[in-house]
Amino acid sequence: MQGKKHVGYFKIPQQHLTHINYAFANVNKDSGEVHLSDKWADVEIHYEGDSWNDQGNNMYGCLKAIYLMKKQNRNLKILMSIGGWSFSPIDYEYPKSASDAQGYVDLLRELRNALVNLARSKGRPDGQYQLTVAAPCGAEQVGILKIQEMDQVLDFWNLMAYDFAGSWDKVAGHQAALYNDDPNGNSVDRAVKMYLGAGVQPYKLVVGMPIYGRAFCNTDGPGRPYKGVGKGSWEDGMWDYKALPQPGAQEFNDHRLGASWSYDPQKRTMISYDTQPIVTQKAHYINQLGLGGVMWWELDADKTEESGGNLVRTVREQLGQLEWRENELNYPHSREYLRGAAA
Repeated sequence: MQGKKHVGYFKIPQQHLTHINYAFANVNKDSGEVHLSDKWADVEIHYEGDSWNDQGNNMYGCLKAIYLMKKQNRNLKILMSIGGWSFSPIDYEYPKSASDAQGYVDLLRELRNALVNLARSKGRPDGQYQLTVAAPCGAEQVGILKIQEMDQVLDFWNLMAYDFAGSWDKVAGHQAALYNDDPNGNSVDRAVKMYLGAGVQPYKLVVGMPIYGRAFCNTDGPGRPYKGVGKGSWEDGMWDYKALPQPGAQEFNDHRLGASWSYDPQKRTMISYDTQPIVTQKAHYINQLGLGGVMWWELDADKTEESGGNLVRTVREQLGQLEWRENELNYPHSREYLRGAAA
């Protein structure tokens, strides 16, 4: 069934999602082998209800927890994110030349062929396993990509439609604005239209939204000079959405630009982030253009559903029918727990 994709990365409201991107796996630069980046968290840590007395070679950790979610929600698919953050990207940020772009295409083709062969070996349809990329939204980076060739092997594109403004800029700005007064400035709409113009079908474009904010200190607000970014939830200048707005700050929503922020006049600090009214506006935009859905970075930063401020649920209520595509539970070559747990 054709419907919207709702892609998340982490405390997991799985009933609202179609996909989870599990980030990140690493790549051995010598062999090309993909391997887990945090074995303890991925497969070893015991959560509540896990026994220390099990016999055999069993899997625990986040991957066991996610497997149990897949059993509860047969529409929940798990995509392994390879690279990204501090690893070698298919979160490739970014090909710098035509040869890089061609190498990217070649890699994706090899991956697609391997996934098709795996599906056939298990008696599954060729498209059983999905292949996606985290795609840039800046004109320079998009212009280097061989989009039509990539699109032939990708199931969908996760547009990283955030980080349009930050500590690298001279003035405070909107990090994920839907529109921009500057026709050459970054925005969600400009990025979407670049990919559409390159021939990507609307239903294959999934719009990324941030669940975090970027701070600008010693400023009078958007478009004004600033000095420093201050502290943050996990990195200087980076705040989890669940910590916003900060005490003493007021929220602002500019629906003309599709942008929101908070401002503390005493501290003269602006934090750019998406609020519920703005993610609702973006969801309407996605529906109007027939785009493929929404991707979030990252789920752990969201407010609880009980608070009434949860962004994931806010958007889920606007998207309408979610795509239905049954997941897979049969892993005959995996650890003993998974081999015996599919029933």
